[in-house]
Amino acid sequence: MSTLSLFAEPPSRLVTSLETLAKQNVFIGTSSWKYPGWMGQVYHEENYRTRGKFSQKKFEETCLAEYADTFPIVCGDFSFYQFPSEAFWRKLFGSAPEKLRWAFKVPEEITVKQFPTHARYGPRAGMENENFLNSDAFESLFLEMLQPYLSRVPLMIFEFGAFPKVAMSDVGQFLELIDAFLRKLPPKVRYAVEIRNADYLGIEYFDCLRSHGVAHVYSAWTRMPEIGVQAAMPGSQTADFLVARALLKRDRPYEDAVAKFSPYEKVQEPNPAARAAVAGLAKKALAQRAPAYLFVNNRLEGNAPGTIEGILDIVESD
Repeated sequence: MSTLSLFAEPPSRLVTSLETLAKQNVFIGTSSWKYPGWMGQVYHEENYRTRGKFSQKKFEETCLAEYADTFPIVCGDFSFYQFPSEAFWRKLFGSAPEKLRWAFKVPEEITVKQFPTHARYGPRAGMENENFLNSDAFESLFLEMLQPYLSRVPLMIFEFGAFPKVAMSDVGQFLELIDAFLRKLPPKVRYAVEIRNADYLGIEYFDCLRSHGVAHVYSAWTRMPEIGVQAAMPGSQTADFLVARALLKRDRPYEDAVAKFSPYEKVQEPNPAARAAVAGLAKKALAQRAPAYLFVNNRLEGNAPGTIEGILDIVESD
């Protein structure tokens, strides 16, 4: 379907399709939500006017409620960069209806072994992270803060950036560490692991996650095999639920996608293979009657709502 259909058709088609899937525990949403480029698709500009002008501040503070009118779930990527406070969580969950479900990326304080040499890390840049895979820190600083809202949080994602050899010698070392960490996690929510080292993908990695009932995240990322390739790997379904994050076209740096697609008003570069792979996971979940949490990023094609429309076309094609 052409992305122009998003402007020509009423939003009820997107809403109805996503609601129907959510009732079958297949949740499709986006990565983050504060995008003015979605005006006319997800948001209505008149809702965010102050004194006759569009207010970015009002939009960012209140648009989550309107997001929930369309999508049943959202991935909170922001939590990767901080341990949010109790007050932050209270305000966030108070700004959206209870029906909206959440997946959160666990803070990088838990998943980064060696801090990158980047200005935002300050004096810790290049240093070893003493909280890497610290289960006590994860529970006390993140999981416990979310305790009042866990009925609305079906999934937490541990995203591991690509480990250089100096930080992680090989997949064996990683599996030894992640196995010990996962063993300690309380079964309060579903957990998923996303990796960026393509050479880690294999039966040993999948078996480790499976032994803990933790899902492998099928991710579309710069240096990872396409989602469809990962999904075809023997043993890649490691839990009784499925998780995917369609983030980037293979071999495209994140910064290039931002420059090419901002402000994310329309699909600019359709990716049929990625759409088909995500749709395939949705169909697989429906056939298995298994929960699925599938997220699409603007940086994949230029406009996440438009990409999701295309995925729904495939899911509903039979």
